Amino acid sequence: MRERMARALRRSDAEYTEIRIESVTSSWVNFRGEELDSIGSLRTVGGIVRALFKGGWGYVSFNDLSDLEARVREACESARLVGREESKFAEVEPAADEMRASLEKDFRGLSLSEKKSVIEEYNRIVLGYHEKIETSNVSYGDSFRKVWYGNSDGAYIEDERPDVAVSISATAREGDNVQRGFESIAGSSGFQIIEGLQEKAESAAKRAVELLSAPPVRGGKYPVIINPRLAGVFAHEAFGHLSESDFVYESERMKELMVLGKRFGSDILDIVDDGTIPGLRGTHKYDDEGVKTRKNYLIKGGILVGRLHSRETAAKMGEQPTGNARAIGYQHQPIVRMTNTYIDKAGATFEDMRKDVKLGLYALDMVGGQTSMELFTFSAAYGYMIRDGEIAELVRDVVLTGNVFETLMNIDMIGNTVEWPPAGGGCGKGGQSPLPVGLGGPYLRIQNVVVGGRQG
Repeated sequence: MRERMARALRRSDAEYTEIRIESVTSSWVNFRGEELDSIGSLRTVGGIVRALFKGGWGYVSFNDLSDLEARVREACESARLVGREESKFAEVEPAADEMRASLEKDFRGLSLSEKKSVIEEYNRIVLGYHEKIETSNVSYGDSFRKVWYGNSDGAYIEDERPDVAVSISATAREGDNVQRGFESIAGSSGFQIIEGLQEKAESAAKRAVELLSAPPVRGGKYPVIINPRLAGVFAHEAFGHLSESDFVYESERMKELMVLGKRFGSDILDIVDDGTIPGLRGTHKYDDEGVKTRKNYLIKGGILVGRLHSRETAAKMGEQPTGNARAIGYQHQPIVRMTNTYIDKAGATFEDMRKDVKLGLYALDMVGGQTSMELFTFSAAYGYMIRDGEIAELVRDVVLTGNVFETLMNIDMIGNTVEWPPAGGGCGKGGQSPLPVGLGGPYLRIQNVVVGGRQG
């Protein structure tokens, strides 16, 4: 493959050209209620050529690998048609590397029947837990992606990227009151991570039933403690996307807001994106432009010190590439994306955070949310009231809203460990979803959070 790609790249008459070829095997099983909703497997092979000429990009995606030279010529021709200005593309040292995945239990060696058997058991546990369980949605998916990458700078990289995930959702109903409990597990180390989850299945069903009798949280402003999974979602959704430099470069308002050197929090606040942490879903040695990933501080000591880049955005903004150009597959061009984004640990314990809270809220996990520029709304999966420093009753309909910059300033305590719950899901941007990312962090305490819910 290396010689084939090098030979094709020699046909380029653009300023820069790259080829990314992928072979992907995948399978899936999904139960919806008592029915097996879908089951199957798929193998796809394809690639993309990107060419840069006078600031214009041309690209061609394809499934037939027999004539890479023709695909290079087509991409170069497209780039020449649109190029009208000076190209800006940061230089990096071309890498030559091969990465091989190590799976403890290789899901590719298991039959669909074996995978179905595991998922079917979880589905039976959910449906049989309680008479108020109305339905379930239990799904499994795996993929093994082999990537070959080469560019006209001389880089050549081979990478193997496995991923396996299971999601367990239980829906309970009592009259018009409908509640949901869920659990998810995902990772890259093999099929064994989704085995033995009977307690997780029961926990999802138990929570759905318990939420039926839980009161809605009373709306107002509270000190709020959030758990590592919700902290990870907050760091990713509310702040991480604002640090993606294509977003900053294209928005005059964001250029004014996201000024390097500006204070965004107290001295204890560090926010990091790190694509090198072993074992996480957002971890790769190189991004999809052949740039080595690294630990990138976005906020350090409360001060904005960095942002995330592709080679193009780095050159346009006079900064260094960060290894954050990612694509979900060969059908797509790489764009600036996060890897594993988190708030770093500080020195507080969970007991420290709650012991002086007279009336507050402990919010856990997330079922949905949206962001618009610096404004966010997150729906926590569930929560508990904090009364006189103690965790009290379960509450539901927990919606957290605010301005991300004000909220960062209101973080007054950060936990002393960073946790990475092996949860499923992924990031969406620019029509590319779901991109595997790591979501985790420490426990956080945030003052004066607006919490929606029952009023009065």
